[in-house]
Amino acid sequence: MAANPTATLTSLLRGSTIEDHEEVLKAVNAVLKSSKSNANALHTRVVALLKLDRFDDALRALDDGGDKLAERCVLEKAYALYKTGQLTEAERLAKGANKRGLKHVAAQVAYRAEKFEDAARIYQELSSQSAAIEGEENDLRINSSAADAQLEWQGNGDKVEPSRKKPSREDLEAFETSYNSACGCIARGDLGPGSVLLKRARDLCEALDELSDEEKRAEVLPIMVQQAYVFTKLGKLEEAEALQRMINIADVPEPPSRVIAQNNSLAASAKHENPFMTQRIFEAVPSLSPTEKLFEHQASILERNRYTIDLQSQKYAGVAYSTASIISKSPSPTISPYTNSLAVLNAAALAKNETGKASLKAIVPILEKRPKDVGLILVIVQLYMLINNPGPAINLLESFFKRLEHSTTPADQDVRFAPGLVALVVSLYRLSGRKAAIKQELGKAASYWHRKSKPSIPLLRAAGTVLLESSTPEDLSTAGEIFSSLREQDPNDRTAIAGFVASYATTDLAIVTPDLEKLTPVSRLVSGIDAAALEEAGIPSLPAHATASKKRSAETEKEKTLPPKKQKIRKSHMPKDFEDGKKMDPERWLPLRDRSSYRPKGKKGKKKAMDLTQGGVVKEEESLELAGGAGTVKVEKATGGKPKKKKGKK
Repeated sequence: MAANPTATLTSLLRGSTIEDHEEVLKAVNAVLKSSKSNANALHTRVVALLKLDRFDDALRALDDGGDKLAERCVLEKAYALYKTGQLTEAERLAKGANKRGLKHVAAQVAYRAEKFEDAARIYQELSSQSAAIEGEENDLRINSSAADAQLEWQGNGDKVEPSRKKPSREDLEAFETSYNSACGCIARGDLGPGSVLLKRARDLCEALDELSDEEKRAEVLPIMVQQAYVFTKLGKLEEAEALQRMINIADVPEPPSRVIAQNNSLAASAKHENPFMTQRIFEAVPSLSPTEKLFEHQASILERNRYTIDLQSQKYAGVAYSTASIISKSPSPTISPYTNSLAVLNAAALAKNETGKASLKAIVPILEKRPKDVGLILVIVQLYMLINNPGPAINLLESFFKRLEHSTTPADQDVRFAPGLVALVVSLYRLSGRKAAIKQELGKAASYWHRKSKPSIPLLRAAGTVLLESSTPEDLSTAGEIFSSLREQDPNDRTAIAGFVASYATTDLAIVTPDLEKLTPVSRLVSGIDAAALEEAGIPSLPAHATASKKRSAETEKEKTLPPKKQKIRKSHMPKDFEDGKKMDPERWLPLRDRSSYRPKGKKGKKKAMDLTQGGVVKEEESLELAGGAGTVKVEKATGGKPKKKKGKK
């Protein structure tokens, strides 16, 4: 007698494990042959297909099952849509769901759609509730740290809680959380701590007993790829290249990681000096499928690398055209790193990789066509600074700011007071010694961001610190308001507390008296200072700024009085009888008759007697100074000729 298929399925499901999904699927198909509308069998078939990673087949099974099955399998359908890259449909199904499983899917969909803030928020909600299954708490910690790291890579590190930026003790106990914490440090630019955390993640992974050697290798390879990247960024090219030799790119399990590993290998290697060969290797990387695409910040870096290789290959026209077409379709002005980096590459292509005045001559005229291109303006400012000419750079930024201030678009105002641009103009003012302009610029920026719901904390701190340097009550009051608002956002901000106390210490001591205990005691601050040694050393003087002056300094005059250095003379220019070390005749430049060693030929008879002094005419002599202080020599004084007779009448 044949066994009942439904009973067979029930017994099989009761004793099934994760290894026998194929057997479950066979039993389900047998049941569905006799009972096509069996709801349990249809549901079980969908789950089995998902367990076997047959996501397209699972979606087809859901469509064949009708509306009742779709209502019953919302979680399964959302997960299948997520795995097949249909993120919009998956988000629609999982959005606003109260079931814990759907919240997990919603968080993963948001992560894959690069809505990392939403993903982090959902994971925080799930973490605040008690875990439903064993191991869920650990998974939530891993996924939450991954979302925080992606926020850092995305440039939204301010949306990560400050307490979560420093890895906890639990984060250092698993290689996944150590790796995610390392990625967060690397994204912030903290390469040293990031390198340490990567090493710990690798050590923890290699020490796991529950993983096979192949599984360990698959987990360690992405960590090694990231380590090579960090070594390259730190300038440790030998360590990076040695690590690259240990990585077999074909063994990297995930295709996106494989592409990144190939790119990093090219960047770290010193072998590929030929840009055309580098371009050939770069383009040989296979393209990724839609479900395996890179994140936006990764794809933009690879695109910039491709343009850079094209510039090295002197494909200036192609790079200029491609980047200009993308820039023209982007909003302007913008502080998007992607768009502004393309503007830099576009400028390099137009200048044909030239620098200095030649590049300015090619790039400045483009500003008339794109007056609100932030990336182009930054390139021109940098080129002016490279030729030590900050004046035009400051004028360019000031004129750009004035155009934005007259705009009524809120987006233009956000760009005008972008913290990075404000910091740039403040740095230029500081180089030029314009303290009043610094105070005015930071005051305007602080006033703008003070009205925003999400102000820029570093900018407000800088503005408050500059205002504290003033002695006017108005500036001190404004600084007090700034530091007070910072304390409202973070009551434990020691910088804000110190600034608040400094703002009102001279005007209203009663307000800041309760906060004095929160500051570090003066005795602790000066505990390591030797007052006697400082008094004995005296007051140091800062070096004065070099100013252009027409008056020559005493040191310059002294240098001019020093004897010039001896220059090596060619042998062909030396006298025939020259010997090194032997003193040359100081009279060698005089005619032979004027030298002291000159001896005229002997005279005979009366001519010889005339040269004698006794009874003869004494000849007048004069002394001549030799050049270079070589001595004097006596020579016969020249006498005038006989006067000519005047012609008279005969």
